[in-house]
Amino acid sequence: MHILVLGAAGMVGRKLTERLLRDGHLGKRDITRMTLQDVVAPASPAKAGFPVDTVTCDFAVAGVAEKLVADRPDVIFHLAAIVSGEAELDFDKGYRINLDGTRMLFDAVRLAGGGYQPRVVFTSSIAVFGAPFPEAIGDEFFHTPLLSYGTQKAIGELLLADYSRRGFMDGVGIRLPTICIRPGLPNKAASGFFSGILREPLAGKEAILPVSEDVRHWHASPRSAVGFLIHAATVDTAAMGARRNLTMPGLSVTVGEEIAALKRVAGDKVAARIKREPDAFIMGIVAGWPRNFDPRRALQLGFTTAEKTFDDIIRIHIEDELGGKFVA
Repeated sequence: MHILVLGAAGMVGRKLTERLLRDGHLGKRDITRMTLQDVVAPASPAKAGFPVDTVTCDFAVAGVAEKLVADRPDVIFHLAAIVSGEAELDFDKGYRINLDGTRMLFDAVRLAGGGYQPRVVFTSSIAVFGAPFPEAIGDEFFHTPLLSYGTQKAIGELLLADYSRRGFMDGVGIRLPTICIRPGLPNKAASGFFSGILREPLAGKEAILPVSEDVRHWHASPRSAVGFLIHAATVDTAAMGARRNLTMPGLSVTVGEEIAALKRVAGDKVAARIKREPDAFIMGIVAGWPRNFDPRRALQLGFTTAEKTFDDIIRIHIEDELGGKFVA
């Protein structure tokens, strides 16, 4: 099996690659080759049991997608995108990468011909939904995105469903919760503070909280995100029918509940490193985000999280990223 990962240098892409390299298989099929693509050079694995190619390019440039699918990979993980805050600040770039690039990829798959029909896993977002919200957003709730990023993802979902209906690909779209705690340096995602107020204090650094503690949001760990991707690549799509896009399971918590969990796991001194500095731009974006979900279809199709409580999310970060230790 040949696997192509677009956006392989990003956090989720790196963790997915590590998992695939460790497992050596996807479902019941052995992995025989991987291609890792990103606009910055993906890391080349030192020890892999099969050939791993790395490609540094902008997949949203005309002609590039055709080259990426020329070898007809069996599974394509489409993780490439610019994040919410950047897509909102740079309208042209957001649509070029998140929409035009996605359309170019899907068309490259369609035009490959010869019966080629790969499994394409598309990472969408809960930003496809916009206020006003019910108490918990179910599978029947309509798309009214309030950000350009959410609009771009919603269009990507429609394209995925239509190209799958036409038999050009076997697509599965997964709406990821906000991934928390994201390791590494802060990015331009408007949701970055959800991780920052935990990651930085655990590393002994000060963190800025730009919103009030009563802000509620939907979260899952990086470990869960990788599990969602793996399952999306192997799930029986016949059971999905024409509805190819799913909201992933997660945990609905307030910022205050995040901080309370941090205190339980790491202590008051760590939580005291959080500084409150309201930011009107961030607050305006967050005000239109969904807060809670009833992901019934995803659960019925076998998607599960790695955590049961937000305390687990913090412990997973300490275990996976900090070697089991944090700065008290």
